[in-house]
Amino acid sequence: MNLLIVLPSFSLVGLVTIALLSYLVLQPELARAETYDWSYSGMTGPEHWGDLSPEFRACSLGEGQSPIDLRQPVKSHPGDVVIDYQTTPLRIINNGHTIQVNVDPGSTIILNNQTFTLQQFHFHHPSEHTVDGSRLPMELHLVHASDQGELAVIGIFLVEGAPNPVLKSVWEAMPSQPSEAITVASTMVNLAALVPEAGASFRYLGSLTTPPCAEAVQWVVFQSPLEVAPSQVTAFQSLFPLNARPVQPRNRRFLLEAP
Repeated sequence: MNLLIVLPSFSLVGLVTIALLSYLVLQPELARAETYDWSYSGMTGPEHWGDLSPEFRACSLGEGQSPIDLRQPVKSHPGDVVIDYQTTPLRIINNGHTIQVNVDPGSTIILNNQTFTLQQFHFHHPSEHTVDGSRLPMELHLVHASDQGELAVIGIFLVEGAPNPVLKSVWEAMPSQPSEAITVASTMVNLAALVPEAGASFRYLGSLTTPPCAEAVQWVVFQSPLEVAPSQVTAFQSLFPLNARPVQPRNRRFLLEAP
């Protein structure tokens, strides 16, 4: 999924946000998305999402869809993403499409002088965004919403390396089958430890990567990855062999590279 500009490329943000669905409106859409039989392959796969429901039309008709290939960005200085993450009880769900952790209120980011509150984070295998055409083993998405209805997502690549202690508790609690949310009250997740120390990032205006594929989502994809053990990748892969949407056309969107 923190999940953010002074440059002319983002001067349209103010106009775009006028057309944004408010978070209160988007939540029912997301809930309805779970009632339709969409998947990552076959006749209910990404190529057909836009045909499965009128609410999913943006998946096929949208001009600003995510993910994209992160290639040839424009170097810029749009300002820092100010992250203020707290610890949260582990509330985990297998929603049939990914493993998702719902987050208690209180963790925020400041992006473009707006405050966004973290709602949840989830995982994709392999990565949804590509870098110069190459996919990485996994990608973490942290999904945020502002009080005004804007959405922002932070994407963090996961690469094979040392075991990740923060995600260890998440992996141990992963439901193997679709289920209701499970609360592990004795386990706290240190959300701040999910963000790489190096802050260089790609930034662009895109969409949700799952139905309803709502657009005008501000994306920040950190260049520095987090390490996870190969066994952690394998464990997630055993549940979700493929839950990554193919890259979408960039069209005329700006892609920024922030230090």
